[in-house]
Amino acid sequence: MNILFIHQNFPGQYKHLAPALAAQGHTCAALTLRVKKPAVWRGVKLIPYTIKGKSAQGLHAWLVDFETKMLRAESCYRAAMHLKDQGFTPDIIVAHPGWGESMFLRDVWPTARIGLYYELFYQASESELSFDPEFPRKAPELDRLRLRMKNINNMLHLQVGDLGISPTKFQASTFPEEFQKRISIIHDGIDTGIVTPNAGAQFKVNPNLSLSRRDEVITFVNRNLEPYRGYHVFMRALPQLLQERPKAQVVLVGGDEVSYGAKPPAGQSWKQIYINEVRGRISDADWARVHFAGRIPYDRFLSLLQISKAHVYLTYPFVLSWSLIEAMSAGVPIIASDTAPLKEAISHGQTGRLFPFFDADALVSEVCKVLENPEMAKTLGLAGRNFAKETYDLQNVCLPKQLDWIAKLADMEPGQVTF
Repeated sequence: MNILFIHQNFPGQYKHLAPALAAQGHTCAALTLRVKKPAVWRGVKLIPYTIKGKSAQGLHAWLVDFETKMLRAESCYRAAMHLKDQGFTPDIIVAHPGWGESMFLRDVWPTARIGLYYELFYQASESELSFDPEFPRKAPELDRLRLRMKNINNMLHLQVGDLGISPTKFQASTFPEEFQKRISIIHDGIDTGIVTPNAGAQFKVNPNLSLSRRDEVITFVNRNLEPYRGYHVFMRALPQLLQERPKAQVVLVGGDEVSYGAKPPAGQSWKQIYINEVRGRISDADWARVHFAGRIPYDRFLSLLQISKAHVYLTYPFVLSWSLIEAMSAGVPIIASDTAPLKEAISHGQTGRLFPFFDADALVSEVCKVLENPEMAKTLGLAGRNFAKETYDLQNVCLPKQLDWIAKLADMEPGQVTF
């Protein structure tokens, strides 16, 4: 079959699926913004395209987000038409619609089967809008309208996709029922054969400090250090945590930018805002045990997980991070917020420990329980790894399910989904 992938940052979620299909002998290509010149990656032909057009002036604020998606959709449409003119006709199109690129693909290739990656449908409920009281909405009734507009892209894709895939039950549950009827819940997959416990691992913090399993290491990892992932709660727990655990080394991984949610005040970063808030309650000696590693290469990230004695993870009701599953696969005891996305991965007292998202004291208490009880830590770490292997293993669970999903998609009549 001819299979076309659409992802602005390819391979993204198709890191394993696309090469696997190419290895089966399918002709695989990817339209992406990530490369500037045609190339081949693990058997997949990479086809670059660029975004054409400029944003309009004076556009209504609620339409700005959709306009960016429209510009990408039009640009991808033109690139797809060029491929069509060159004689390429995909049997299957696999796309991430989150940035809008796949909006008009049905118009280019009406006979192609289209599978979409449904990541999240924005919720406009009061509980979601007011989840974090620290960031009150100035006009929540208007936010409901704004989020409805933000979902235009999702709604337009309802008539594009034949089948959908979503990585977690929580993420699939955010979509309306007419979407859920076509969504298969299949995680992207974690290579549990690579992400394993390693008693000999070391992590070099700086030229003067190297940490190993002999040290008491507490980890906190996100793409960016920001409130959506509970950075503010973790920082507020830090003074007490350092006092309770005088030998602990705390390593935080993440950038200074914003992946999700509101931006910090102009000229500031969420990272520094919460450092400034708690620094006066932490002695210089204790602060020397706090290490901001920034963004690090994957091999260093794995080494860090392998030396961690307690991994703390928080999130708003939102997309679940790969890093949480990777920490479980590495056998690290997990201390996590009791928000909805976590509850399908973490069972309190079995595969980890849960605490109320905003309760910094409870965070400290749960971390200390794990660090003070090696047998508990060992049991949690082993159970977490076993759950990761049984539920999220790439080679034995997730990739086979993804390939079955592709086979099911190939057997469908295109554009014939009914409700």
